[in-house]
Amino acid sequence: MNQPKTAEEQRNGAVIRELYASAEGAVKDTPKFVSFFGEGGYFYDVAAGKKYYGKEIGLTVDIYATAFPNMHRELYNFYFIGDVVVVELSLNGTHKGNLAIPAGVIPPTNKEVHAPCCDVFHLKDGKVVSFHCYVAVPILLEQIGVFKNLSAAIRK
Repeated sequence: MNQPKTAEEQRNGAVIRELYASAEGAVKDTPKFVSFFGEGGYFYDVAAGKKYYGKEIGLTVDIYATAFPNMHRELYNFYFIGDVVVVELSLNGTHKGNLAIPAGVIPPTNKEVHAPCCDVFHLKDGKVVSFHCYVAVPILLEQIGVFKNLSAAIRK
């Protein structure tokens, strides 16, 4: 992990930590999460192939909090390159609610997940311009026990 070298990198790191904190299952604050994005900023769920703008940015926070009410993001490493912050982390929780994915809904399996993830943020003036989220979906699906029979697990 490299350390922030400038005041701007330190501020960007603090913004990203606050953004993650607002998405934690126990204290989820979707409007606060959305407030970290600048005008025209977006969240890109790479696995789903979908970009979210405006208030829709919070949809993925709500989707994961519904499926994993105890969602916790374990932040491993931060990398700073000017206005770019890259974070290695894992998404941790117990699958106790419906998980909405592009193909349909996966009902609760009550299994724990510790899914690897890498997030790339571009910031300008302390606001997120873009957030690209790369979740290891096959690992997440394996951990909830549906990867081998995904089509049977999805309700339409």
